[in-house]
Amino acid sequence: MCEAVAVDVADWEQRTADAWASLDQHGEAEFRALIEGLAAELPPDSAIAAFERASAFDSTGHSDRAVPLYRQALWTGLTGERRRRAVIQLSSSLRNTGQAEESVTLLRAELAAGSDALDDAVRATLALALTEIGEEREAVSVALTALAPHLPRYQRSMANYARLLVESSPGPE
Repeated sequence: MCEAVAVDVADWEQRTADAWASLDQHGEAEFRALIEGLAAELPPDSAIAAFERASAFDSTGHSDRAVPLYRQALWTGLTGERRRRAVIQLSSSLRNTGQAEESVTLLRAELAAGSDALDDAVRATLALALTEIGEEREAVSVALTALAPHLPRYQRSMANYARLLVESSPGPE
């Protein structure tokens, strides 16, 4: 029988943040083992643990192994910022594994679901996925829409150009 171990959440979050900050100081396997050790401190059915494991695989070049773990994390009720990050990262991994159509579908739904500080990350990932399915004009429009608010000038013009890219899209030749 497995005994539940109480985890100091603030301490665990700090140690996890520290581990991620040290990513470039570790080899791939060593880093995944570090994250696995932290994830193992959480309950076996933890959505957060699945997310952290997925992220570790993803960040070390194993999108194929990350996808099922992202799905598990979302299915088991991941919430908050980690939920949105999981959708972004899952979508990126899907694109990397040849499933760009599903990536586009997930990201479009995510943009429609609400707004937060990760909107530009959603748009950037969507732009990449759109290029994979041959929708380059829409991809540029999405990227310009994300970029325009950050420009020191020309925000209005760039937003209009982004809109016009998809409104005046040429038909098939």
